[in-house]
Amino acid sequence: MSPTRDDVLAALAGVAAPASPGAPETVSGYVGPSDIVIRDGRVLVSIGIADAVPRLWEPTRADVEARLKRLPGVTAVLVSLTAERAPATGRDNTARSAAAGTASAAPVRGFPALASIKRIIAVASGKGGVGKSTTACNIALGFAALGLQVGVLDADIYGPSMPKLFALKGQPRIASGRTLLPLEAYGCKVMSIGFVVDADNAMIWRGPMVASAITQMLRDVAWGTLDVLVVDMPPGTGDAQLTLAQSVPLSGAVIVSTPQDMSLIDARRGITMFRNVDVPVLGIVENMSYFVCDDCGKRHHIFAHGGAREEAKKLGVPFLGEVPLELMIRERSDAGMPIVVSAPDSPGAKAYLAIAASVWAALKT
Repeated sequence: MSPTRDDVLAALAGVAAPASPGAPETVSGYVGPSDIVIRDGRVLVSIGIADAVPRLWEPTRADVEARLKRLPGVTAVLVSLTAERAPATGRDNTARSAAAGTASAAPVRGFPALASIKRIIAVASGKGGVGKSTTACNIALGFAALGLQVGVLDADIYGPSMPKLFALKGQPRIASGRTLLPLEAYGCKVMSIGFVVDADNAMIWRGPMVASAITQMLRDVAWGTLDVLVVDMPPGTGDAQLTLAQSVPLSGAVIVSTPQDMSLIDARRGITMFRNVDVPVLGIVENMSYFVCDDCGKRHHIFAHGGAREEAKKLGVPFLGEVPLELMIRERSDAGMPIVVSAPDSPGAKAYLAIAASVWAALKT
C-alpha cells in the first residue's frame, strides 16, 4: 500500500530546515500542495528553497530522501531542490538573492559518475513532435553498431520516451548509497525518469524541478565506462538545456527538425541557444523528409523537402542527413524494437546509421 500525503508530510515535519530568520523550521514548510506526487509506491517531492543557497540544503535533501525510503509501501523516491530566487524587497534580500542565483547557476562539473564517459552529446529540437526521441534512440544504437560503449539519458522529463523505445520496464537497482544502475537493452545503458514515475502521470514540474531531476540523473547513476552518452533533451530552449550545458562538458548537439518552415524556425532558435552556451552544433537532421509510396514507388514530400539542408547551409553547420517518413519506423518504435536493430537494411535504419557514423566522425576530430 502506497504512503499517503499525510505520511510524507509527517516525515518532512521531522526534518529540521537549515536555519534562516523568519523561515519555516521544518522541511514541511517548504513544500506546497503540488510539490508531492505519489503513485504506486513512487514518491516525488520538490522542496522550494526560494533564495537559499542549494549547497546548504543538500544534506537536508539527502536526509529527507532517506526518511521517505523507510516509509512502508515506498518503492522509489526522488527529492528535488527548486532553487528559485525570491523577489527582492530590500538591500539585504537583493544581495542574498544575487548570491543564491550565482550559486545555483554556477557550472556543477566533475560528477564522479561521468568521469569515465569520453563524450556527451545532446539530441535536441526547438519544438515537439519532430521525432527527436526516436532519432536519439536510433543514433545511440547506430553508435553501438559501430562497436562503441553507449549510454542514453532520457532528459525529456515531461515526456520520457526511452522506456517504450527500448522496451524497458521496472525500476533501476541500487548500486550503493543512492547511486542507481542504469537499465540495459540492445547493448545500451539507459536511464529515464520514466523508470520511477507512472507512465500516465502528468509531470507538472516547474523549471528548477526539471533542472534538479536532470542533475540527479547525471550525478547519481553508475554509468561506468562509455565512449558516448546520448542525452535526449526535452523540446525547447529552457532550463533543461541550460542545466545540461552548465553541468557537463558537452561535446556537441544534434538538432532534429522536419522540413517545413514552422519547425525550422524553432530549430534555428535551438542552434542559437547552444552556440550562446559554447556547445558545438554537430549538425541538423531532417526527419520525415519524404515518403515513398508503396503503390507507385514515388517520393512524396509531405512536409516539404530540403528545408533543413538549406537551413544548415545558411547557419554554417553540417547537414547530417534525411530520414524518411516510414511506417516501419513508427511500428518498430511503438513495439520497442528500434529500426536500427530490428530492420538494419531498411531505408530508415540506413539513414540513422549513416547519421551516427557522421556524428561519430565529427566527435573524433
